[in-house]
Amino acid sequence: MDNDFKPDLITLIDEQNVEHNFEILDTIENDKGVFYALYPVFENAEDAVEDTGEYYIMEVIEEDGEEQLAEVDDEELLDELAAVFEKHFEELFDDPDVDA
Repeated sequence: MDNDFKPDLITLIDEQNVEHNFEILDTIENDKGVFYALYPVFENAEDAVEDTGEYYIMEVIEEDGEEQLAEVDDEELLDELAAVFEKHFEELFDDPDVDA
């Protein structure tokens, strides 16, 4: 059986020029912009086990004709986006055959 599923991966470079790999979990496009929910990808399995499970919400912006990602500074918008992403995650991973 051939499994064609491959995660959407992105590499971001921080202010110290260090690369960080993320999986794009979800995308929201609305009148306020385009936003990604990103989850860190770990090279070391031990790091993945010790991770807190937090994901990051980043805004897609265009700067000098290039697409870049930026932190969402507006706390109200961030809360709104988090609620939408969380709902998407619940719908995606909700198994109606399992009683919680």
